[in-house]
Amino acid sequence: MARATAEGNRVVIVFATDGAAGLSEQHSDLAALRRREARSAASALGAHRVEFLGYADSGDADGVDTGTTGTSTITHLDRARRRTFAAIDPDEAARRLEAILRAEHADVLTTYDARGGYGHPDHLQVHRVGALAAQRAHTPVVLEATVDRRLLWRIARLVAKLPGIPADFAATRLRDAYTRPEDLTHAVDVRAHARAKRAAMAAHRSQTGGGPGPRTLAVFLRLPPPLFRALFGREWFVEPGRAPGRPLCDDIFASLRLPVAAISPVGVVR
Repeated sequence: MARATAEGNRVVIVFATDGAAGLSEQHSDLAALRRREARSAASALGAHRVEFLGYADSGDADGVDTGTTGTSTITHLDRARRRTFAAIDPDEAARRLEAILRAEHADVLTTYDARGGYGHPDHLQVHRVGALAAQRAHTPVVLEATVDRRLLWRIARLVAKLPGIPADFAATRLRDAYTRPEDLTHAVDVRAHARAKRAAMAAHRSQTGGGPGPRTLAVFLRLPPPLFRALFGREWFVEPGRAPGRPLCDDIFASLRLPVAAISPVGVVR
């Protein structure tokens, strides 16, 4: 997003959930705090418009006593009662996102990959909602944000050996997460925008504490700038309809430069 804005493009960020089920040392009105943090992060990236769909956060992946708001556990039943994002009919949110895509005449929509990254229920719903909204709005290109699974697994195995690293870095947890390298279509170089990326991450201060041990975000923000730039200098995507190739594409707008006949309602066929 920082690279896109720096290159003169209009960027709009749509937040699906209120983030209120995230771990935090602040338990009162966490949703309002996270909305302010989201706006600060968007500003750091240079976004031109921010929208909030306002659905309730569904809690942690699998929903088994791991997502908490204060002292309350988020369960599957709680999700249904609170109209959490993961529990709603995707059609509802897709209609709202479609309206934004049409109003913006959007060329590219970024969502989560089919695995929801590491399987978070809200990420999976973003994938479903995004695909449906883009198809209806005839948004030419959809890019599913992901990570090179093999590279992530290798890094996690190395990092897990360092002292003071939280259990979230366990390499075995990531064995089936995100995307196989042979299925990737894009590896976008954002090293020149690492400072903006770090500032956007740092804006989410509420997510640097509140857990039983060191939080992942806090660990990332403690990295020396050169190491941060090396680890976070690429953004990976899968573009439905685009055949994976080598080298991976470095331009999120590349498919828009193909002949019109090659562009399908969602993605590109070549």
